[in-house]
Parts: sequence; structure tokens; C-alpha cells
Amino acid sequence: MKRIAKTFTIAALAAVVLSMAPAAKAADKGCSNASIRGTFVFRGSGSVIDPSAVFLLNVVFVQTFDGNGALTSTGVQSHSGNILQITQTGTYTVNPDCTGTYTALISPIGLTVHFFFVIADNENDLEVLSTDPNTVVSGTARRQFPVGDWRQ
Repeated sequence: MKRIAKTFTIAALAAVVLSMAPAAKAADKGCSNASIRGTFVFRGSGSVIDPSAVFLLNVVFVQTFDGNGALTSTGVQSHSGNILQITQTGTYTVNPDCTGTYTALISPIGLTVHFFFVIADNENDLEVLSTDPNTVVSGTARRQFPVGDWRQ
């Protein structure tokens, strides 16, 4: 009987310790600005709600993150079928839990945009969502060349 009680106690303590380990690691997954250093291809879509109209938006960019908090992008943006060549410059921050934000100035439009993202797939993908009012834009940024590829 003592042996069963001892085994049960050890099992219960092990379960408590193991259940605490994921919670302790949940906040700090080891991500930093350097986690997304490199070039990503971003494809997104959504809409922008203006007081006078709703614009459908589709974008394809090549985004480069420098590993220190600066980003640049170049690509094409469609506003309800009107095609624009655009560039972006901005800043980003990656949190230890592998979430982050970035802010970019879109030229030649002169508009500043804000996004939230989550790093996924072993730092090869970013799931991205606009955080600006009246804007519903989401997409995925994938590394142009995966981590470890010789071209990276």
C-alpha cells in the first residue's frame, strides 16, 4: 500500500512539474529581431474602408528585415484594380514570445501602416494582420529562401 501511495505521489508531482514547464516557456520562446533577419515574400489581401468607399486591396511585396529592427519592401499593390508600384521603409520589433509588430511608410502614397505578426514554421513564415482602423488586411510572409539555404 505504501508503494502505491509513493508511486502515486511521484506521478502527481511529475505531472505538476511537467504542466508548469510549458507555461514557463510560453512567454519566452527565444525570439528576437534577429529571428526574422532576411528576405520574405509577403502576399496579402483585404479592404480599406474609406468614408466614401470600400477599396479592395491585394499586395505582393519582397520584404527585407535587417535583424536589428529596420525593414524595407518593394512590390505591387492593387487598390480595387488600380495598380501601384510601391516601396516601404520602416521598423519592426520581435517579442520573446515570437510575436511582433512593424510600422512602415508606403511610398509614393505617403501612408503609414501598422501590422501585428506571429513567427511560424521554424522562423520561415510570418502570419500578418493590419492593426490600423478601417483596414482589414491579412497575409503570410514566407522566407524567399528558407533558413539554412545557401542563398540566404
